[in-house]
Amino acid sequence: MKTILRRMPYALVPVAALFLLSCSSEPADEGPVYRPVRAEQVFASGGSRTRMFSGVARAGVESKLSFKVDGTIQRKAVRVGQAVRQGQLIAELDPEDYRLRLEDAEASLTRSRAEERNASAGYERVRGLYESRNASRQDLDAARASYESAAAAVESGLRQLELAKRQLEYTRLTAPIAGSVASVDVEINENVRAGQTVALLTSESDLEVEVAVPGVLIADVREGGAVRVTFDALPGRDFAATVTEVGVAATEMNTTFPVTVRLDNPDPSVRSGMAAEVFFDFVSESRTARYLVPSVAVGEDAEGRFVFVVEPGAETGLATVHRRPVKIGAITNEGIEVSHGLQDGDFVVTAGVTKIVDGQTVKFQVAE
Repeated sequence: MKTILRRMPYALVPVAALFLLSCSSEPADEGPVYRPVRAEQVFASGGSRTRMFSGVARAGVESKLSFKVDGTIQRKAVRVGQAVRQGQLIAELDPEDYRLRLEDAEASLTRSRAEERNASAGYERVRGLYESRNASRQDLDAARASYESAAAAVESGLRQLELAKRQLEYTRLTAPIAGSVASVDVEINENVRAGQTVALLTSESDLEVEVAVPGVLIADVREGGAVRVTFDALPGRDFAATVTEVGVAATEMNTTFPVTVRLDNPDPSVRSGMAAEVFFDFVSESRTARYLVPSVAVGEDAEGRFVFVVEPGAETGLATVHRRPVKIGAITNEGIEVSHGLQDGDFVVTAGVTKIVDGQTVKFQVAE
Protein backbone atom coordinates (compact mmCIF):
# COMPACT_ATOMS: atom_id res chain seq x y z
CA MET A 1 0.00 0.00 0.00
CA LYS A 2 2.89 2.35 0.78
CA THR A 3 4.24 1.70 -2.74
CA ILE A 4 0.91 2.58 -4.36
CA LEU A 5 0.54 5.82 -2.40
CA ARG A 6 4.16 6.81 -3.19
CA ARG A 7 3.50 6.56 -6.94
CA MET A 8 0.25 8.58 -6.86
CA PRO A 9 -0.01 12.39 -7.01
CA TYR A 10 -0.32 14.02 -3.58
CA ALA A 11 -3.84 15.31 -4.35
CA LEU A 12 -5.17 11.77 -4.81
CA VAL A 13 -3.62 10.25 -1.69
CA PRO A 14 -6.51 11.17 0.73
CA VAL A 15 -9.11 9.92 -1.73
CA ALA A 16 -7.31 6.65 -2.19
CA ALA A 17 -6.93 6.18 1.55
CA LEU A 18 -10.65 6.69 2.12
CA PHE A 19 -11.45 4.27 -0.71
CA LEU A 20 -9.22 1.56 0.74
CA LEU A 21 -10.65 2.13 4.23
CA SER A 22 -14.24 1.84 2.97
CA CYS A 23 -13.40 -1.35 1.14
CA SER A 24 -11.79 -2.93 4.18
CA SER A 25 -14.71 -2.24 6.60
CA GLU A 26 -18.16 -3.80 6.31
CA PRO A 27 -21.34 -2.18 7.71
CA ALA A 28 -22.51 -3.57 11.09
CA ASP A 29 -25.67 -5.61 11.08
CA GLU A 30 -28.04 -3.72 13.43
CA GLY A 31 -31.04 -5.95 12.75
CA PRO A 32 -34.52 -4.97 11.53
CA VAL A 33 -35.99 -1.63 12.57
CA TYR A 34 -39.65 -1.66 13.64
CA ARG A 35 -41.91 1.38 13.55
CA PRO A 36 -43.41 2.18 16.96
CA VAL A 37 -47.18 2.57 17.31
CA ARG A 38 -49.50 3.28 20.19
CA ALA A 39 -52.77 1.43 20.64
CA GLU A 40 -55.81 1.68 22.88
CA GLN A 41 -58.04 -1.20 24.00
CA VAL A 42 -61.71 -0.62 23.21
CA PHE A 43 -64.95 -1.93 24.67
CA ALA A 44 -68.50 -1.46 23.44
CA SER A 45 -70.42 1.33 25.16
CA GLY A 46 -73.80 0.35 23.78
CA GLY A 47 -75.86 -2.81 23.42
CA SER A 48 -76.85 -5.27 26.13
CA ARG A 49 -74.20 -7.81 26.94
CA THR A 50 -72.22 -9.48 29.73
CA ARG A 51 -68.60 -8.61 30.36
CA MET A 52 -66.14 -10.39 32.61
CA PHE A 53 -63.28 -8.91 34.67
CA SER A 54 -60.74 -10.81 36.75
CA GLY A 55 -59.93 -10.20 40.40
CA VAL A 56 -58.96 -11.87 43.67
CA ALA A 57 -61.18 -12.64 46.65
CA ARG A 58 -60.30 -10.93 49.89
CA ALA A 59 -61.80 -10.73 53.35
CA GLY A 60 -64.14 -7.81 53.82
CA VAL A 61 -62.56 -7.20 57.24
CA GLU A 62 -58.82 -7.63 57.83
CA SER A 63 -57.50 -6.72 61.28
CA LYS A 64 -53.79 -6.33 61.97
CA LEU A 65 -53.63 -7.19 65.66
CA SER A 66 -50.96 -5.63 67.88
CA PHE A 67 -50.26 -4.99 71.55
CA LYS A 68 -50.73 -1.52 73.04
CA VAL A 69 -47.61 -1.92 75.21
CA ASP A 70 -44.03 -3.14 74.71
CA GLY A 71 -42.96 -6.52 76.01
CA THR A 72 -41.70 -10.03 75.43
CA ILE A 73 -43.94 -12.69 73.89
CA GLN A 74 -44.67 -15.30 76.56
CA ARG A 75 -47.40 -17.27 74.84
CA LYS A 76 -48.93 -17.78 71.40
CA ALA A 77 -52.45 -19.12 71.73
CA VAL A 78 -53.42 -19.57 68.07
CA ARG A 79 -52.03 -21.00 64.82
CA VAL A 80 -52.42 -20.00 61.19
CA GLY A 81 -55.78 -21.03 59.75
CA GLN A 82 -57.45 -21.41 63.13
CA ALA A 83 -60.98 -20.08 63.55
CA VAL A 84 -61.36 -17.87 66.61
CA ARG A 85 -64.32 -16.35 68.40
CA GLN A 86 -64.61 -12.77 69.58
CA GLY A 87 -62.59 -12.22 72.76
CA GLN A 88 -60.46 -15.35 72.35
CA LEU A 89 -56.79 -15.03 73.40
CA ILE A 90 -54.34 -14.55 70.52
CA ALA A 91 -51.03 -13.97 72.34
CA GLU A 92 -49.72 -12.84 75.71
CA LEU A 93 -46.75 -10.77 76.88
CA ASP A 94 -44.69 -11.42 80.00
CA PRO A 95 -46.80 -9.48 82.54
CA GLU A 96 -44.31 -9.35 85.44
CA ASP A 97 -43.07 -5.78 84.83
CA TYR A 98 -46.61 -4.47 84.52
CA ARG A 99 -47.73 -6.37 87.61
CA LEU A 100 -44.94 -4.68 89.59
CA ARG A 101 -46.02 -1.31 88.24
CA LEU A 102 -49.55 -2.05 89.40
CA GLU A 103 -48.35 -2.95 92.90
CA ASP A 104 -46.27 0.23 93.02
CA ALA A 105 -49.29 2.30 91.94
CA GLU A 106 -51.40 0.67 94.68
CA ALA A 107 -48.76 1.42 97.33
CA SER A 108 -48.41 4.99 96.11
CA LEU A 109 -52.17 5.48 96.32
CA THR A 110 -52.21 4.10 99.87
CA ARG A 111 -49.56 6.65 100.93
CA SER A 112 -51.46 9.46 99.21
CA ARG A 113 -54.66 8.56 101.02
CA ALA A 114 -52.88 8.50 104.39
CA GLU A 115 -51.37 11.93 103.68
CA GLU A 116 -54.80 13.18 102.66
CA ARG A 117 -56.31 12.02 105.98
CA ASN A 118 -53.56 13.75 107.96
CA ALA A 119 -53.91 16.93 105.91
CA SER A 120 -57.69 16.86 106.35
CA ALA A 121 -57.38 16.47 110.12
CA GLY A 122 -54.83 19.25 110.28
CA TYR A 123 -57.02 21.54 108.25
CA GLU A 124 -60.03 20.88 110.50
CA ARG A 125 -57.93 21.56 113.62
CA VAL A 126 -56.52 24.85 112.27
CA ARG A 127 -59.95 25.93 111.11
CA GLY A 128 -61.33 25.40 114.63
CA LEU A 129 -58.46 27.42 116.08
CA TYR A 130 -59.03 30.14 113.53
CA GLU A 131 -62.73 30.37 114.41
CA SER A 132 -61.79 30.75 118.10
CA ARG A 133 -59.21 33.37 117.12
CA ASN A 134 -56.29 31.17 118.20
CA ALA A 135 -54.82 30.81 114.64
CA SER A 136 -54.03 33.34 111.99
CA ARG A 137 -55.51 33.57 108.51
CA GLN A 138 -52.14 32.57 107.11
CA ASP A 139 -52.17 29.35 109.17
CA LEU A 140 -55.64 28.53 107.86
CA ASP A 141 -54.64 29.12 104.23
CA ALA A 142 -51.55 26.94 104.61
CA ALA A 143 -53.53 24.08 106.15
CA ARG A 144 -56.14 24.26 103.42
CA ALA A 145 -53.49 24.28 100.68
CA SER A 146 -51.85 21.23 102.24
CA TYR A 147 -55.17 19.38 102.31
CA GLU A 148 -56.05 20.29 98.71
CA SER A 149 -52.60 19.17 97.56
CA ALA A 150 -53.02 15.83 99.33
CA ALA A 151 -56.49 15.37 97.81
CA ALA A 152 -55.08 16.11 94.33
CA ALA A 153 -52.35 13.52 94.94
CA VAL A 154 -55.04 10.94 95.70
CA GLU A 155 -56.84 11.74 92.43
CA SER A 156 -53.56 11.40 90.53
CA GLY A 157 -52.86 8.13 92.31
CA LEU A 158 -56.26 6.79 91.27
CA ARG A 159 -55.51 7.61 87.62
CA GLN A 160 -52.06 6.02 87.84
CA LEU A 161 -53.62 2.91 89.35
CA GLU A 162 -56.20 2.73 86.54
CA LEU A 163 -53.44 3.15 83.95
CA ALA A 164 -51.37 0.40 85.55
CA LYS A 165 -54.39 -1.92 85.54
CA ARG A 166 -55.01 -1.24 81.85
CA GLN A 167 -51.37 -1.78 80.94
CA LEU A 168 -51.49 -5.13 82.71
CA GLU A 169 -54.63 -6.01 80.77
CA TYR A 170 -52.91 -4.92 77.53
CA THR A 171 -50.41 -7.77 77.95
CA ARG A 172 -53.20 -10.06 76.74
CA LEU A 173 -54.12 -9.71 73.05
CA THR A 174 -57.62 -10.95 72.18
CA ALA A 175 -59.63 -11.20 68.96
CA PRO A 176 -61.84 -8.12 68.40
CA ILE A 177 -64.12 -10.07 66.05
CA ALA A 178 -64.79 -13.67 65.12
CA GLY A 179 -62.73 -14.81 62.15
CA SER A 180 -59.75 -16.82 60.98
CA VAL A 181 -56.06 -16.30 61.71
CA ALA A 182 -54.37 -15.50 58.40
CA SER A 183 -50.85 -15.10 59.81
CA VAL A 184 -48.90 -15.06 63.06
CA ASP A 185 -45.81 -12.85 62.79
CA VAL A 186 -44.03 -13.34 66.14
CA GLU A 187 -42.28 -16.09 68.08
CA ILE A 188 -42.04 -16.99 71.76
CA ASN A 189 -39.48 -14.81 73.67
CA GLU A 190 -39.47 -12.22 70.89
CA ASN A 191 -39.45 -8.59 72.02
CA VAL A 192 -42.19 -6.56 70.35
CA ARG A 193 -43.06 -2.89 70.31
CA ALA A 194 -46.46 -1.35 70.84
CA GLY A 195 -48.27 -1.25 67.50
CA GLN A 196 -46.13 -3.99 65.90
CA THR A 197 -48.29 -6.48 63.97
CA VAL A 198 -48.54 -9.75 65.86
CA ALA A 199 -51.24 -11.53 63.83
CA LEU A 200 -53.59 -10.91 60.92
CA LEU A 201 -57.24 -11.76 61.52
CA THR A 202 -59.70 -12.01 58.63
CA SER A 203 -63.46 -12.25 58.69
CA GLU A 204 -64.80 -14.55 55.98
CA SER A 205 -68.37 -13.36 56.62
CA ASP A 206 -67.95 -10.45 54.19
CA LEU A 207 -65.87 -11.70 51.27
CA GLU A 208 -65.14 -9.15 48.56
CA VAL A 209 -63.62 -9.12 45.08
CA GLU A 210 -61.98 -6.05 43.55
CA VAL A 211 -61.72 -5.72 39.77
CA ALA A 212 -60.54 -3.02 37.36
CA VAL A 213 -63.22 -1.72 34.96
CA PRO A 214 -62.24 0.31 31.84
CA GLY A 215 -63.15 3.97 31.81
CA VAL A 216 -65.55 3.57 28.88
CA LEU A 217 -67.72 1.25 31.01
CA ILE A 218 -67.40 2.71 34.50
CA ALA A 219 -70.32 5.12 33.96
CA ASP A 220 -72.63 2.09 33.62
CA VAL A 221 -71.52 0.54 36.92
CA ARG A 222 -73.76 1.48 39.83
CA GLU A 223 -73.37 0.87 43.56
CA GLY A 224 -75.92 -1.75 44.58
CA GLY A 225 -75.92 -3.40 41.15
CA ALA A 226 -76.18 -7.19 40.96
CA VAL A 227 -73.26 -9.20 39.51
CA ARG A 228 -72.21 -12.82 39.25
CA VAL A 229 -68.92 -14.24 40.55
CA THR A 230 -67.11 -17.49 39.77
CA PHE A 231 -63.90 -18.92 41.23
CA ASP A 232 -61.27 -20.99 39.42
CA ALA A 233 -60.95 -23.23 42.47
CA LEU A 234 -64.72 -23.94 42.50
CA PRO A 235 -65.63 -24.84 38.89
CA GLY A 236 -69.29 -25.01 37.96
CA ARG A 237 -70.47 -22.78 40.81
CA ASP A 238 -71.83 -19.24 40.55
CA PHE A 239 -72.17 -16.81 43.45
CA ALA A 240 -74.47 -13.80 43.54
CA ALA A 241 -72.81 -10.56 44.60
CA THR A 242 -73.53 -6.84 44.90
CA VAL A 243 -71.43 -3.84 43.89
CA THR A 244 -70.42 -2.05 47.11
CA GLU A 245 -67.80 0.45 45.92
CA VAL A 246 -67.23 2.22 42.59
CA GLY A 247 -63.95 4.12 42.15
CA VAL A 248 -64.17 7.80 41.25
CA ALA A 249 -60.54 8.07 40.10
CA ALA A 250 -58.49 5.91 37.74
CA THR A 251 -55.79 3.73 39.24
CA GLU A 252 -52.22 5.02 38.92
CA MET A 253 -50.78 4.90 35.37
CA ASN A 254 -53.94 3.29 34.01
CA THR A 255 -57.33 4.06 32.47
CA THR A 256 -59.26 1.62 34.66
CA PHE A 257 -61.32 2.23 37.78
CA PRO A 258 -61.46 -0.02 40.89
CA VAL A 259 -64.83 -1.66 41.59
CA THR A 260 -65.52 -3.79 44.68
CA VAL A 261 -68.27 -6.41 44.90
CA ARG A 262 -69.38 -8.38 47.96
CA LEU A 263 -70.80 -11.91 47.98
CA ASP A 264 -74.45 -11.94 49.04
CA ASN A 265 -74.24 -15.36 50.72
CA PRO A 266 -70.67 -16.23 51.75
CA ASP A 267 -69.75 -19.88 51.45
CA PRO A 268 -67.16 -21.64 53.66
CA SER A 269 -65.52 -23.06 50.54
CA VAL A 270 -64.68 -19.55 49.28
CA ARG A 271 -61.46 -18.28 50.82
CA SER A 272 -59.48 -15.10 50.70
CA GLY A 273 -56.87 -15.14 47.92
CA MET A 274 -58.86 -17.23 45.42
CA ALA A 275 -58.77 -16.08 41.80
CA ALA A 276 -62.20 -14.82 40.76
CA GLU A 277 -64.09 -13.67 37.67
CA VAL A 278 -66.86 -11.09 38.01
CA PHE A 279 -69.57 -10.85 35.35
CA PHE A 280 -71.35 -7.53 34.80
CA ASP A 281 -74.55 -7.24 32.75
CA PHE A 282 -74.51 -3.92 30.90
CA VAL A 283 -77.91 -2.93 29.57
CA SER A 284 -78.33 -0.09 27.07
CA GLU A 285 -81.32 1.45 25.33
CA SER A 286 -79.43 1.07 22.07
CA ARG A 287 -79.51 -2.46 20.67
CA THR A 288 -76.32 -1.90 18.69
CA ALA A 289 -72.93 -2.05 20.32
CA ARG A 290 -70.86 1.07 19.62
CA TYR A 291 -67.16 1.60 20.18
CA LEU A 292 -65.70 5.03 20.87
CA VAL A 293 -62.24 5.57 19.36
CA PRO A 294 -60.07 8.69 18.91
CA SER A 295 -60.66 10.44 15.58
CA VAL A 296 -56.99 9.95 14.60
CA ALA A 297 -57.49 6.17 14.71
CA VAL A 298 -59.89 6.16 11.73
CA GLY A 299 -58.39 6.40 8.25
CA GLU A 300 -60.07 6.70 4.84
CA ASP A 301 -59.02 5.92 1.28
CA ALA A 302 -60.63 4.75 -1.97
CA GLU A 303 -61.73 1.50 -0.33
CA GLY A 304 -63.52 3.25 2.55
CA ARG A 305 -62.94 3.93 6.22
CA PHE A 306 -60.71 1.65 8.26
CA VAL A 307 -58.72 1.21 11.45
CA PHE A 308 -55.61 -0.80 12.25
CA VAL A 309 -56.03 -3.49 14.90
CA VAL A 310 -52.96 -4.79 16.72
CA GLU A 311 -52.33 -8.51 17.12
CA PRO A 312 -49.56 -9.02 19.74
CA GLY A 313 -46.81 -11.36 18.60
CA ALA A 314 -44.83 -14.03 20.40
CA GLU A 315 -41.90 -11.65 20.98
CA THR A 316 -42.45 -9.16 23.77
CA GLY A 317 -43.07 -5.63 22.52
CA LEU A 318 -43.73 -6.63 18.90
CA ALA A 319 -47.07 -7.01 17.15
CA THR A 320 -48.68 -7.26 13.72
CA VAL A 321 -51.17 -4.66 12.52
CA HIS A 322 -54.20 -5.63 10.44
CA ARG A 323 -56.38 -3.25 8.47
CA ARG A 324 -60.05 -3.62 9.34
CA PRO A 325 -62.91 -1.84 7.53
CA VAL A 326 -65.35 -0.05 9.84
CA LYS A 327 -68.61 1.85 9.77
CA ILE A 328 -68.73 5.02 11.80
CA GLY A 329 -71.56 6.81 13.56
CA ALA A 330 -71.71 10.10 15.39
CA ILE A 331 -68.68 12.27 16.01
CA THR A 332 -68.51 13.35 19.66
CA ASN A 333 -66.12 15.34 21.82
CA GLU A 334 -64.69 12.04 23.09
CA GLY A 335 -64.09 10.60 19.62
CA ILE A 336 -65.83 8.76 16.77
CA GLU A 337 -68.44 6.06 17.29
CA VAL A 338 -67.72 2.83 15.39
CA SER A 339 -70.82 0.70 14.89
CA HIS A 340 -69.33 -2.20 12.87
CA GLY A 341 -65.87 -3.71 12.51
CA LEU A 342 -64.60 -3.92 16.11
CA GLN A 343 -64.91 -6.40 18.96
CA ASP A 344 -64.56 -6.12 22.71
CA GLY A 345 -60.92 -6.07 23.77
CA ASP A 346 -59.47 -5.06 20.38
CA PHE A 347 -56.35 -2.89 20.45
CA VAL A 348 -56.82 -0.06 17.96
CA VAL A 349 -53.81 1.92 16.72
CA THR A 350 -54.14 5.55 17.83
CA ALA A 351 -50.71 6.92 16.89
CA GLY A 352 -48.76 6.17 13.71
CA VAL A 353 -51.74 5.20 11.54
CA THR A 354 -50.46 6.96 8.41
CA LYS A 355 -47.05 5.31 8.61
CA ILE A 356 -48.07 1.63 8.63
CA VAL A 357 -49.56 -0.91 6.22
CA ASP A 358 -51.60 -4.08 6.58
CA GLY A 359 -49.56 -7.01 7.92
CA GLN A 360 -46.62 -4.87 9.10
CA THR A 361 -44.68 -5.82 12.24
CA VAL A 362 -44.43 -2.91 14.67
CA LYS A 363 -43.37 -2.01 18.18
CA PHE A 364 -46.48 -2.14 20.33
CA GLN A 365 -47.24 0.23 23.21
CA VAL A 366 -50.57 0.48 25.06
CA ALA A 367 -51.87 4.02 25.54
CA GLU A 368 -52.23 5.04 29.20
